[in-house]
Amino acid sequence: MPSPWQSPVSRMKLVAAGLLLLAALLYVLATLMQASHPAWGYLGAFAEAAMVGAIADWFAVTALFRRPFGLPIPHTAIIPHNKARIGRNLAEFITTHFLATPLVLAKLAELDLASRLAAWLRHPANAEAVGRQLIGIARFGVQALHDERVQAFARERLIARIRRTDVAPMLAQALEILTAQGRHQAMLDEMLLRLDGILRDDDTRALIADTITREVRTLRYLGLGRSVGGWSANKLVDGISALIAEIAADPGHLVRQRFDEHVGEYVERLRQDPEYALKVERILALLLEHPATGDYFRSLWQDLVAWLEADLSSERSRIGARIVGLTRGLGDALAGDAAMRGWIDEQLARAVPELLERYRGQIGGYIAERVENWESAELVEQMERSVGKDLQYIRINGTLVGGLVGLVLHALTRLAGA
Repeated sequence: MPSPWQSPVSRMKLVAAGLLLLAALLYVLATLMQASHPAWGYLGAFAEAAMVGAIADWFAVTALFRRPFGLPIPHTAIIPHNKARIGRNLAEFITTHFLATPLVLAKLAELDLASRLAAWLRHPANAEAVGRQLIGIARFGVQALHDERVQAFARERLIARIRRTDVAPMLAQALEILTAQGRHQAMLDEMLLRLDGILRDDDTRALIADTITREVRTLRYLGLGRSVGGWSANKLVDGISALIAEIAADPGHLVRQRFDEHVGEYVERLRQDPEYALKVERILALLLEHPATGDYFRSLWQDLVAWLEADLSSERSRIGARIVGLTRGLGDALAGDAAMRGWIDEQLARAVPELLERYRGQIGGYIAERVENWESAELVEQMERSVGKDLQYIRINGTLVGGLVGLVLHALTRLAGA
C-alpha cells in the first residue's frame, strides 16, 4: 500500500511543517544564546516572527477545509459549511461566463465545425470507427429481433398497416405502370416459357399420357391405351410449345391483344367498381388471417434476421463496408460543398441559442445541486487534491515572509533605541 506522504500535497505539508519546526528550534537556540552575542537577537526575532507567520497561515489554510484541532471556532471549515452557496456561485459563474450565448456563438464560428466534421469523416480510420460503432448498434438491434415479443409487435403493426391500406387503387396504379411500360408482356413471356418448360418435362409428359389413357377406355380395352396416350401427350405438348413459340415471336399476336384487354379491364374494375375492390380487400383479409400467412411472415423474418446477423458478424460485412463508404462519401461531399457546410453552420448558430436558453438554467441547477449534495469529506479531499499543494506554499511563504518581517522590525527597533 503506498504511503500517504507520497502525494504532492502531503509532501508539501511535510515541508511546511518542517520549516515551522526549524523556526521553533532556531527560536529556542537563539533565546538560549542571546546573551552571548547581539546576532542571536536578530535570529530570535526572525524565528519568532516565522513561527507566528507559519501558525497563522496554517490556521488560515486549515480553516478552509476543516476545524483546526476539531475546535468549534467560528468561521472555520468554510468550504464544507458553505457547499450550497459555493455551488450556487459556481453554477452562476459557469452559466454566465461560459454558457453565455454570444460567447458560445463566437466559439462556434471560430471552430468552423462543418469543415472539421468533413475533414474528420474523410479520414479512413475515422470512417471505419464510425462504421464499427454503427455496426455495433445494428448488431444489438438485430439481436433484439429474436425476441418473440418484438416479432409479434412488428408482425401486428405490419398486418394492421396493410389492412388500413386501400389496396385496390394501389394495385390498379401498379398494373397501370406495368402496362404503360410494356412490362406485363415480359411477364406473359416468362409465364409462357415456364409453362413450356413444365410441359416438356418427361414426368409431365408421362402424367399427361396416363391421364389420356385412363380417360379413353376403348383404347385401353384394345391394348392401345399406353401407346396412343403417349402419342397424344407428345402431340399436345408439341402443339402447345408451337403456340408458345408463335406468341413469343409475334408482338401483335391475338393472345397478346387479349391479354392487354384483360389487364386493362382488370385495372378499370379496380379503379371504378367498388364491389370488385371490396372483393379484393376481402381476399387480402382472408390471406392475412390464414395461419400459413403468419408462418410465411415468421419464416421471412427469421431468414432476414439470420442474414443480417451473418453479415454484421463477418469481417467482410457488406453492410459495414457500405456504411464506411457512405461515411467517407459524406465527408468528401461536405468538403466539396461550401453551401452545405454553410447550411450546417447556420443550423448550429440557429439551434444553439434556443438550446442554451432552454437548458442553461437546468445545467446551473445541476451543478449547484451536485456540489450541495457532495459528501463533505469527499469534497474536501477533491479540493485539497486540486489546490492543496499551492495552499501549502502559502504556509511556506508565510513562514519565510513572517521571519523577514520580524527581522526587519527587530533591526528597526534596535536602530531606534540606539
